[in-house]
Amino acid sequence: MLIKITKHNLSETLEKAVEILKKGGIIAFPTETFYGLGVKSDMEDSLIRLYELKKRPVKKPMPLIIGSRKLLSSLVVSRSNTATALMDKFWPGPLTIILDAKKGVSRYLTVGTGMVAVRLPGESFALHLAKEAGFPITATSANISGMPPAEDAEAVIKYFGDRIDLIIDGGKTPGNLPSTIVDATEEDIKILRKGAISYSDIKDLLKRKT
Repeated sequence: MLIKITKHNLSETLEKAVEILKKGGIIAFPTETFYGLGVKSDMEDSLIRLYELKKRPVKKPMPLIIGSRKLLSSLVVSRSNTATALMDKFWPGPLTIILDAKKGVSRYLTVGTGMVAVRLPGESFALHLAKEAGFPITATSANISGMPPAEDAEAVIKYFGDRIDLIIDGGKTPGNLPSTIVDATEEDIKILRKGAISYSDIKDLLKRKT
């Protein structure tokens, strides 16, 4: 199923997407960078199906999006002062933060690391979706593992055809760079992937914090 977003159907599109997620489906949706693939984060059968769909190595963890920082309490044990400072500055936005996972978070999200990757996305359909859902959703890039991320619905269709339960066509995404990934499990952070939030911006924030 494909739904093209218009100014008139955003609300009903969000409702449909959340309904499909709750039933264990996979959706493709536009984020502030590229298109992402979403399943409800606590449905292991859906997570397994998503790994298989992407041909993603199971050793690679699956990142999540949330619509409110309140949801962090269901995912992480605690967060460092540095992590909180990063959230205050860069959320909502394309910064994925790795934190110590709470017991019970799916092994398909932590892959044995004891950590989970999460972000509150910038202004996009993804942010509206995460807020509407009220639960964490995967936001792995909409591509076959190792291939370029999809910038539009046509690319998603080329990768997956009708194997996705719902594709939300929001036009071309900004593309360019993916979210920056930082490990903030300790006060001294590590940048694991360079992306839309620059290293210099993060460094400047941390300098001001100290």
